[in-house]
Amino acid sequence: MWGGRFAAGPASIMREINASIPFDKRLWKQDIAGSKAHVAMLAKQDIVSQADADAISAGLDTIAAEYEANGVPVDLDLEDIHMVTESRLAELIGPAAGRLHTARSRNDQVATDFRLWVRDAIDEVEAGLLGLQRALVARAEENADAVMPGFTHLQSAQPVTLGHHLMAYYEMVRRDRSRFSDARARADECPLGAAALAGTGFPTDRHATAAALGFAKPTDNSLDSVSDRDFALDYLMAATQASLHLSRLAEEFIIWASQPFGFVKLPDAYSTGSSIMPQKRNPDAAELVRGHAGRIMGCMTALCVTMKGLPLAYSKDMQDDKPPVFEAHDLLALSIAAMTGMVETVTFRTDRMRGLAESGFATATDLADWLVREGGIPFREAHHITGRAVAAAEAAAVPMDQLPMATLKEIDARIDERVYAVLTVDASVASRQSHGGTAPAQVRARIADAKRELGS
Repeated sequence: MWGGRFAAGPASIMREINASIPFDKRLWKQDIAGSKAHVAMLAKQDIVSQADADAISAGLDTIAAEYEANGVPVDLDLEDIHMVTESRLAELIGPAAGRLHTARSRNDQVATDFRLWVRDAIDEVEAGLLGLQRALVARAEENADAVMPGFTHLQSAQPVTLGHHLMAYYEMVRRDRSRFSDARARADECPLGAAALAGTGFPTDRHATAAALGFAKPTDNSLDSVSDRDFALDYLMAATQASLHLSRLAEEFIIWASQPFGFVKLPDAYSTGSSIMPQKRNPDAAELVRGHAGRIMGCMTALCVTMKGLPLAYSKDMQDDKPPVFEAHDLLALSIAAMTGMVETVTFRTDRMRGLAESGFATATDLADWLVREGGIPFREAHHITGRAVAAAEAAAVPMDQLPMATLKEIDARIDERVYAVLTVDASVASRQSHGGTAPAQVRARIADAKRELGS
């Protein structure tokens, strides 16, 4: 490739460290597409003959069919997907293959290929997250009235509905999709034609190649074009936040599936057994999703550290940009598929959820609110009175709504029989009618909005 300048070939270790074909072969579809767009533009601009352009394009189609059928051959001497393809093209059509690289560099070529790949990856993730949202909405609608404990500090706090809880994850995924959408919009500029770093002296038409590849426009600075990897970092940062949300949902399923909670029974399809304990049903799929989040975060950190100190324009460090993105994408796709499957098929034990909601003094805040609303008592005083009522219920080992009126009157004479209407878990959730609250009517309204958002 550069034999005119170098008298001797590279050392064997240089050959290995310099080659990226073991991983960048994954870009072959994007590389073929970029090359076809480039040579079509070269012909239109009379930079190469139409006959050579036709031969090159036909040869690229043949190579694409070979890659599709047999995979991309790994030849470390050819270094990367660009040279593997160009070498095969030369075997197929002869010296005319050398005209393909006119007015471009591997620097702008790989930047274009990688952007195309990331753009496709975002589309895949978007489709997966959409499926997860639909699964969450469907299960939330089934359980819009199902009462469960709401937690803070993993302690029973206030009753909520399972539908409301699941819709919280819908909102997280909605934000994840928006981040990927934003990342895609910023990636929608084409570096092809920036050449090595300074542009080219040939009369190219970069708007034509950008349009042919489906980009909104060409990039506006040749130095930035070949040295920018913000689009990859955008992808990784969006992937990291999505994986954190998936990990939180996975953790809930892990906790809920444990015997002390018993809120869910995970399906066999997403569980494993033990090699020694026949009674075990382990939430391994959820645990792996939780673990993948750490690896995806590591991929994001790896590329940040690679890029943090690089001067303009291209440096060979940037060859290491693709493995973390590829790894993160594969892990994220698995995690989305696993969590979607679990949401769709998990058995929610709503009887168990309701029982624990009723046993944890979760309606204490409702008593305090009632004292403020009906007795005109300042909230801080009402909070103190309610704390004494909770202590009395705990001592008597009864829920709040089963405390005798005499006991409540002894705590504060302003409490009367009307208070029992707000102390059940059903009354508590029904009263939370504020926008975004857990009242079943509010939950159903948000589900209806979500269905419209999802087009379902």
